[in-house]
Amino acid sequence: MTHADTVIDPALEDGAPVSVERGATVSAPAPRKRFGLRIVFVAVLTALLAGAIGQFALFAHTIATAKVPSSANADAIVVLTGGHARVSEAVRLLEEGRANRLLISGVHPGTTREQLAAVTASAMPLEKASVDLDRVALNTAGNAAETAAWVKKNGFGSLLVVTSAYHLPRAEAELSGALPDVDLIAYPVFSKDLKLESWYQEPATMRLLMREYVKYILARLRITVKGAR
Repeated sequence: MTHADTVIDPALEDGAPVSVERGATVSAPAPRKRFGLRIVFVAVLTALLAGAIGQFALFAHTIATAKVPSSANADAIVVLTGGHARVSEAVRLLEEGRANRLLISGVHPGTTREQLAAVTASAMPLEKASVDLDRVALNTAGNAAETAAWVKKNGFGSLLVVTSAYHLPRAEAELSGALPDVDLIAYPVFSKDLKLESWYQEPATMRLLMREYVKYILARLRITVKGAR
């Protein structure tokens, strides 16, 4: 090897000459690169986790502070089944004249109008002239599809949406996707057994809200993808 083949490595103390064959390169130590990548990965993961926790906390706070609208009047009412309190509240709104027609979506095939009237303590027998029963929907997406068909058939321009407070964000997302030109008025129903005001101190309530939050995010993603096609 000639003197021209000798390369001085500036990273070495005292600048001691190191013989390197022509065309060879000196690379940085691999362990140092891997350590740096791990730091970046942990930082990104921490940021994503903090963002997810923040979004969930905002979701829970929105539900806990939801208010019943002061002016709850519309062309029609839809209630998404899932508890007697929901249906009872929707029937009460109908009896008060907040709308002229009611759809109870997601009714079990074996449930009769008389049974519904009994469990809601309704003063009216849920007559066909004012109350329609949807026995097809099996989930919130199905509720939205059946409600959309009902609304379009009757030409309603505004809709009072009655369901549990924790279920309202997902219900509104599904209904907004199915009825983009209809004015939706959210009407939350609060369960006495669900302590939403202190959800962060109630493990059962927190678990319920976390499940609902995941379902809400998945529903929004599905609706967005569907709308982009």
